Amino acid sequence: MDESCTVGKYLVERLHQLGLEHLFSIAGDYSIEWLNRCVQPSGIRIVEEVNEVNAGYAADGYARLKGIGALCVTYSAGALCAVNAVAGAYVEKVPLVLINGTPSIKKTITFEQTGFSAHHFITGRETDLQSFEHITVAAVRIESPDLAPMLIDYALTQCVSERRPVYVELLQDMVDLECEPPRGALRPARTLSDRTSLEQSVAQICAKLDSAENPLVWVGVEIDRLGLQEKALTLIRRLNVPFATELLSKAVLSEDDPLFAGVLDGQASSAAVLELARTSDFVLALGVWLTDINSLGWDPDFDKTAFASLDAVKFGTYFGGQVALEHLLDGILAEKVRPRVRKVPERPARGVLAVDPADRITYQGFYDFVQQYIDGNTIVGSDASLNYFGSLLLDVPAQGGFIAQSSYSSIGYIAPAATGVCLAKRPEQRVMVFSGDGGFQMTAQCLSTQTRFKLDPIVFVVDNGVYAVEQWLADSSVFHTDQPFYPSCLLHPWNYSRLSDVFGCRGWKVGTYQELAEAVAGALANTDSPSVIQVMVPGKSIPDNAKWKAQ
Repeated sequence: MDESCTVGKYLVERLHQLGLEHLFSIAGDYSIEWLNRCVQPSGIRIVEEVNEVNAGYAADGYARLKGIGALCVTYSAGALCAVNAVAGAYVEKVPLVLINGTPSIKKTITFEQTGFSAHHFITGRETDLQSFEHITVAAVRIESPDLAPMLIDYALTQCVSERRPVYVELLQDMVDLECEPPRGALRPARTLSDRTSLEQSVAQICAKLDSAENPLVWVGVEIDRLGLQEKALTLIRRLNVPFATELLSKAVLSEDDPLFAGVLDGQASSAAVLELARTSDFVLALGVWLTDINSLGWDPDFDKTAFASLDAVKFGTYFGGQVALEHLLDGILAEKVRPRVRKVPERPARGVLAVDPADRITYQGFYDFVQQYIDGNTIVGSDASLNYFGSLLLDVPAQGGFIAQSSYSSIGYIAPAATGVCLAKRPEQRVMVFSGDGGFQMTAQCLSTQTRFKLDPIVFVVDNGVYAVEQWLADSSVFHTDQPFYPSCLLHPWNYSRLSDVFGCRGWKVGTYQELAEAVAGALANTDSPSVIQVMVPGKSIPDNAKWKAQ
């Protein structure tokens, strides 16, 4: 070989070439040598996490900003704990790399042939690989140094092409074996479109845009995942029509843009946005995902809505297959459709909520009050909880300034995801996330990692004592009557603010707006550790835009 390279170094170099600067890991004897000998000396910083699911959520949050995220775990006992995080990344099209440190070939063969087991073994070499084949776009096992470059390049190219997780099983005895060095740079695979389908789809959409009097552009999450923000914004401005987003794509384009109308998310939307959608005679949905979280008691009008997704266009009875979203945008822009004059609904001006400082905080009042602290340098995140509703109507000026896992909706995601977001953000940005108390109980150890690495997210834990969103989904009438919550929705109370004593960060417990203002001021001044603010709200207090569901 012309250059000295090992399998372990090859993987590190390829990850670094793709822009990875941090790797989330849990110590394990099957992976520790790769971490110590290959990752540690490289330009990639190891972030030692406290458990695998938190590491997965952190890597997911990191990847949403950086374009790639990675975590390293150990075989079975570690990897299978990360399944939920990887599944969420698969659903939400997040480019994540799971490196699984795996027992050597000798240990594997010994177990399979004699039954003498190494720790973490379940059924031999197939268990973990088969588990992840269903939730990744590539699952490879590195058990030959000669095949390692090809398999690593294949997996990582799939990751950045499909924008979804991949699984790399790195055997412990492969790490130091020599292999061919990396050649060239990895790039996403080319995006292909069928010319006839593309031309027909462009013609269909341009004809509707040309004839429509009140068109609307509905911007979906794939605009972010595929990096098409500037092309989408160019089209919107050329058309001079209002645009809406969905919860999953909130703030994909700046909400300060004069053509931004609001978030179109079913009955949780503002009345003005619902009216805008109702009166539009043509809706161009760019990369929109239809889910029960993004519809919420409202059905799009499929006869007047053209859905242009990753690789297809659907409009009424028309279907155009193999039409890449990027090529579709290019085609529409090339046609130079005439601009329109359509008034964008006025949105309430941002300001400080007028409240009595001594008043008790309500769920809606909390969100009205916290708006004043969100500016162009704020990244906002919301967990799967009633916080979806409250955060949906917040004004978020920063493009890319909102994160929610609202399609997969794994409770407990956002607080550990904030770890990755803090490491991936720009220095001037500040991370502010909203969690329910039930979700936070699942992943509260994230405060340990954030404190250890001097990260400074502000974590609001809205404490109403229940899994309120689960109760709301099952029977929301409880919030409007004297009926009790389901026993399965009741939580054991925690003194969340006192976790700061455990983890070494800062904490506040607030029940009035005066206390909330003081806590936020203290949290904004704290730049050396996370700040956890426990916000006490009545159990049956819910955001205003969640009240439409009466049963």
